[in-house]
Amino acid sequence: MSNNYNSFDSSFMRHALAIANMAVGTTAPNPAVGCVIIKNGKILAASHTAKGGRPHAETIALLEAGSAANGATAYVTLEPCAHHGQTPPCATSLINAGIKRVVIACTDPFPEVNGKGIKILQDAGIEVITGICENEAKQQNEGFFSVQQKNRPFITLKTATSMDGKIALKNGVSKWITCESSRNYVHLMRARHDAVITGIKTVIADDPALTCRLPGMENRSPTRVVLDSNLNLPVTSQLAKTAREIPCLLLTIAKTIENQTVKILELEKLGVRIIAVNTASNGKICMEDAFAQLAKSGVNSAMIEAGGTINTAALNLGLVDRLAWFRAPIIIGNDGIAAINDMNLQNIIHNGFKLSHTRCFGTDTLEVFDKS
Repeated sequence: MSNNYNSFDSSFMRHALAIANMAVGTTAPNPAVGCVIIKNGKILAASHTAKGGRPHAETIALLEAGSAANGATAYVTLEPCAHHGQTPPCATSLINAGIKRVVIACTDPFPEVNGKGIKILQDAGIEVITGICENEAKQQNEGFFSVQQKNRPFITLKTATSMDGKIALKNGVSKWITCESSRNYVHLMRARHDAVITGIKTVIADDPALTCRLPGMENRSPTRVVLDSNLNLPVTSQLAKTAREIPCLLLTIAKTIENQTVKILELEKLGVRIIAVNTASNGKICMEDAFAQLAKSGVNSAMIEAGGTINTAALNLGLVDRLAWFRAPIIIGNDGIAAINDMNLQNIIHNGFKLSHTRCFGTDTLEVFDKS
């Protein structure tokens, strides 16, 4: 960090983070970045990455600031890009605009950037300050960092249960365990994730839409992902019928694709995209490869909304980064359907989750645990 860090830098960077926060869940495969341009203590421009990832935040902000950007300071929540992609490098654009000082929250882990953007700016004589609100910036783009560092999206497992951990009665009835306020918040969570993952059993039992249906946020629905080893997704399901409006990915195993060409054509005609993944030792979908395929498809963050089979597999494999557990003040009993199936543990194992925070929604409680 430069010695010329001043007391205003944190405030302006937090403003840039607040701007970027508006775009979380809409910019995949790119990160959600905020850029604020300041001159003589006044804000000339404040922008975030556009939907779909382009234009970048810096490009939009520089266009908004115009010639006034000459001699200004730019606050950017992620290191400006340094490579030629669909657009010129943002680092070069900042130089050409006459920016004299760039304050950066954190470096970009993408191999084609990763310090190169900072070097380009410094080589051009621009003062660069890094590390301002670094932890906040990394958390804001935890999905992008996960893809770069772990080759899979950042995974949140969401479940909504009774106090004794049941997601449904023994006859499968689950509407509604949690209250309306909780369910509305889940829609907001969907809007802030690139994808929602479910299993074919949940699709057949509930025929979910897995969209964001909050007023004014209907266009923020995530990509819907179905794990379906045997290609049982009904062509009449909500997911299949709406696949052209809201993307639907079906992950299955190669052997199934070879044997069910007719069903594949039916689903693809509806707009469902089918992806082959490796087979696990139990003959089912290999979840590690499934998540790697999602990363290749541009998914940075995903939320699991499924039953006990997928929940348990993801936990057993250590693929869950965050656990969001809604609990309603009801008791269903041991004959109910559990959120987590048998884990076959022989000893008490602490799975590495640490309580991050709790919130109340009506009569329900949300507990959020992060992997420590």
